Amino acid sequence: MDRPPPPGRVLETGLYVDDLARAAHFYEHVIGLVPMRADARFIAYPVGGTVLLLFRRGQSDSPIGLPFGGVIPPHDGSGRVHFAFAVAHVAPWRRHLACHQVPIEGEVVWPGGGESLYFRDPDGHLVEVASPGLWPNY
Repeated sequence: MDRPPPPGRVLETGLYVDDLARAAHFYEHVIGLVPMRADARFIAYPVGGTVLLLFRRGQSDSPIGLPFGGVIPPHDGSGRVHFAFAVAHVAPWRRHLACHQVPIEGEVVWPGGGESLYFRDPDGHLVEVASPGLWPNY
């Protein structure tokens, strides 16, 4: 039986948002990300060794031809999704979110000692900040 080559880390995570400027304000001013590429359709943020992509909903549902060659197939999404940022400690985030009047919807102390805080971005996506001890590999 053939096995696929093992994948590495998740390189990109894409979120679909209704208002790109509103989402950018949240991710830049509340989360502290700095964009590395942007246009009217998307914004790319470096996060550690990965990339968080914010796409304006409905703007990627046709193939995108690239000026240097190649085509990105259509994609789009709807609904609220969940993703997590790795952080050293959640306590500073609790204070930071309170300063920005971002409500915390849930908190968990995991059996491995990690902690998680859950809150929403302006499009209703569930954002988590999690400290080490959440998973056996983190």
